[in-house]
Amino acid sequence: QVQLVESGGGLAQVGGSLRLSCAASGRTFDINRMGWFRQNPGKEREFVAAITWSGDTTWYADSVKGRFTISRDNAKNTVYLQMNSLKPEDTAVYYCATASGDLRVTISRSYDFWGQGTQVTVSS
Repeated sequence: QVQLVESGGGLAQVGGSLRLSCAASGRTFDINRMGWFRQNPGKEREFVAAITWSGDTTWYADSVKGRFTISRDNAKNTVYLQMNSLKPEDTAVYYCATASGDLRVTISRSYDFWGQGTQVTVSS
């Protein structure tokens, strides 16, 4: 089992910034990569970004490329999502997740463990 605790969500204005954190504990040696997804009511969970556990490879959804940055702190077993130039369409509940495999990076079903989610609201 891997436990994930997210923090850092909240309210931001259009063009503003927020940083999300996701701390992992438990069987972290099984983790191959960590990802961030987001979801709005009635919609499917959407891939945002992912990073290998080593931190040497990252992936981004086209909608956030150039605005969001995913990174990790090896010593703290924590992954961050720095979100800049926020837009109203970034409003969602953001979830972090871990995967033990190395395939299908953008597919939520390929992730094994999930955090509880943190709300991000971008207002104009």
